[in-house]
Amino acid sequence: MPPLPNAARAHDPRRTAYAAELAQGVERFHEPRREDCPWCGSGRLRTRLRAPDLLQHKPGRFALDQCADCGHAFQNPRLTPEGMAFYHRDCEEADLGGLPGAALAARRARRRRRGDARLMREVGEPESWLDVGTGHARFPEAAREVFPYTSFDGVDPTPRVEAAREAGRIEEAYVGRLADPEVAERLRGRYDVVSVFRHLAHAPDPRAELRGALAVLRPGGHLLVELPDPGCAFARLFGKWWPAHGLPRHLHLLPLHNVCAELEAAGCTILVIDRRRPHTPNDLSAALALVLRRALPFADVPWRHEPPHPAQRVLRAVLAFVAASLVQKAALLDLLLSPLLRRAPGLSNAYRVVARRDTA
Repeated sequence: MPPLPNAARAHDPRRTAYAAELAQGVERFHEPRREDCPWCGSGRLRTRLRAPDLLQHKPGRFALDQCADCGHAFQNPRLTPEGMAFYHRDCEEADLGGLPGAALAARRARRRRRGDARLMREVGEPESWLDVGTGHARFPEAAREVFPYTSFDGVDPTPRVEAAREAGRIEEAYVGRLADPEVAERLRGRYDVVSVFRHLAHAPDPRAELRGALAVLRPGGHLLVELPDPGCAFARLFGKWWPAHGLPRHLHLLPLHNVCAELEAAGCTILVIDRRRPHTPNDLSAALALVLRRALPFADVPWRHEPPHPAQRVLRAVLAFVAASLVQKAALLDLLLSPLLRRAPGLSNAYRVVARRDTA
């Protein structure tokens, strides 16, 4: 964000809005703390980590608890809807919020999305496909190159999905969550394929969202779920710096066995469990980017009352240039290591499940 003169800063509507919210404190953005696991109900919880907002550096501190019985990890206390809106604002996670090296990942993203779509070639060409948590609908846009005759729709809790429809990336757009019975009922039994890429990490109720995704499938339809793996070695090694921990914007981390058990209980057959292709080669580079971003002098952002001094601006620009070079080298190392990490047990940072809905 370019610097603003002091007079302009005082009349900047975004700064005014942030100042009004912060004057009331950020504690109000938290729900009461849970004493039981939202997945299995167990009271055996431990704190996995505590962290501030490492991406945007907005005020607040957050905790991720983990259930000792089922392994489910969740933000505790959880953000309220107002809190989620506050911490998501001015943050496009698709580019890691402008972190150095994010452009390199963006150049690989379209090719990766096409590869994700090709996975469904094994079950035939679908007539209709719903992408859940689609955002700007970049996945349907890329998947259409693989399935040119498939009708792609999208659902997302933000108005971005409507902009995606206007841009022609999807045919139908729905604002909301599949956990909402009204949304799920409206789309019930309409789709041959439903894809849920990483969306469950952001959902307030991932089990209800998963059940909603099954409800909109036709019997015999296929559900494609991809999530970060909270059990991978890099999650333990990097702790709060592991990008998929993502506090405060990530609310849940779901172990693979929980997802599979839930799908089977809902009458699905698990067809594919894949830890190789979903691995995203960014553990080293994204963690380093977060560390370096934290170390840089603060930026001129609307949620900070005082602007940085000119000397701080110059120092930040110089250090950011050096940091970008370091992150690019780490990104290259991520790519070189990725063939090994995809194959070695416990090192892949994500998993994918393809399930067939067998019951009506």
